[in-house]
Amino acid sequence: MTRSLGGSELAATIRHDASVAAAALTEMGIQPKLAVVLATADESTAWYVRSIAGAAKRTGILCDVVDLGPDATTEQIHSTLVDLGHDPDVHGVILQTPLPKGTDLDILREAITPDKDIDGANPVSLGRLIAHLPAFAPATAQAVLALLDFHDVDLPGKTATVVGRSTVVGIPAAHLLVQRDATVTVCHRHTADLIAGVRSADIVVVAAGIPGLITAEHIADGAIVIDVGTTATDDGELLGDVDAASVAGRAGALTPVPGGVGPVTTALLLNHTVDAATTQSARRRAEKTMKLVGLPGND
Repeated sequence: MTRSLGGSELAATIRHDASVAAAALTEMGIQPKLAVVLATADESTAWYVRSIAGAAKRTGILCDVVDLGPDATTEQIHSTLVDLGHDPDVHGVILQTPLPKGTDLDILREAITPDKDIDGANPVSLGRLIAHLPAFAPATAQAVLALLDFHDVDLPGKTATVVGRSTVVGIPAAHLLVQRDATVTVCHRHTADLIAGVRSADIVVVAAGIPGLITAEHIADGAIVIDVGTTATDDGELLGDVDAASVAGRAGALTPVPGGVGPVTTALLLNHTVDAATTQSARRRAEKTMKLVGLPGND
């Protein structure tokens, strides 16, 4: 019997905690605010951004969707990100992908101010994460670990395989697992024998963006499987990277799609926004105090 590792209950708990923290900040005169920069006509992406904005509103967080349109240039998006970085009323910034063809994603990621980089997109954030220094992890990668913890999956000493090597999910998820004392293998589209690379793992995290890539032949009996895939079909259905019907009965546990990693990711983005607002407001108070007593600040 394959256990379902649903994310809705965990997401509700995270949102509740973020809501309490947001209310406390608001009472202090600090309204947590998230800005999502959008530059696409893709309707599934627009739906996702609307869901973030709706969840933010219910949590007590302001959310501005900055829609630059599908013809936005690298320069236009870069200027917007820089302006948001300088805006003291904005605490968290997300650059939503996909972006218009021809834009330079690497340049744009670097334009997100690290202390507002609530989805771990800036290479500085990833570097700090790998170095075990304070940083916001990419929310989807963090959601993988949060789900494992919530469902009481022990990590120390376990073998884990991550299928996918993006800096959004695969690489940060692998490092988070290593930091929790799992022994990790990373597979990708050039892996010669994917079945062998996955079949030996106690925990399998699949973030390849290929619907139905992982089937029963890839999974060891009793393995814990986290499916990060969310490919939208023309009729609006979301497909995971794991063939759920195939692995049912072999996997010990499997996250559903939808309803697994997705809601936890959104909740963590809100939690990160509140944390960023808390940190930034504390820093500004400290700088103000330094000025009052005549000490040099960071201006």
